[in-house]
Amino acid sequence: MGRMPSVEMLLAFAGTSLLIAGVPGPSVAYVVARSAQHGTAAGLFSMMGLGTGVVVHTGMAAAGVAALIALVPMGLEIVGWIGAGYLAWLAVHTLRARSAEQHDDGTIAVPQRGRLFLDGLLVDVLNPKTALFFIAFLPQFVRPERGPSALQLGVLGLLYMLIAVTCYSTYAVLAGRLTVRLRGSGSIRSRMAFVTAGIYLVLAVVVLVV
Repeated sequence: MGRMPSVEMLLAFAGTSLLIAGVPGPSVAYVVARSAQHGTAAGLFSMMGLGTGVVVHTGMAAAGVAALIALVPMGLEIVGWIGAGYLAWLAVHTLRARSAEQHDDGTIAVPQRGRLFLDGLLVDVLNPKTALFFIAFLPQFVRPERGPSALQLGVLGLLYMLIAVTCYSTYAVLAGRLTVRLRGSGSIRSRMAFVTAGIYLVLAVVVLVV
């Protein structure tokens, strides 16, 4: 008896995951916002935080924690409100940092790498839509005859993480390079703070209503 998902199942899962991760959504918008405001490196560190969040969701799904949260009345709703609140805080923090950390040439100081990573991690972990994705999507590719469900969920989750971080990295690099080309002066980078804050607020609404 096999102990892993079949090759055919993995290929089908990989193809579907590529479509899901590759189509611009909240995670892509978040990475692009980071890259546009602070450069490619900032986008890549944010991407690593999002990727780690996928690992956390995978572990929760494999352990049955995600499904348990979904069964608790208002469980996912509470997580959603926390996630939306965090995104709103990021929007306010971005605008405040624009004034507090602005250089003489108009550019904005780049947050520390640990901060970028942690923000990405929390944005992903506190997104109830991501939790629902792992509850509803991954189990469809699990086959009991192939071995323990937790092991299969772990393999599928890690495969999705690799595909997702590849897509997010591509968007981060493209956004960073495009912003450099469009940046005629340092002040444009400063104005990106307003765009980034607006994206965070939109994402906060998406977390709650979509």
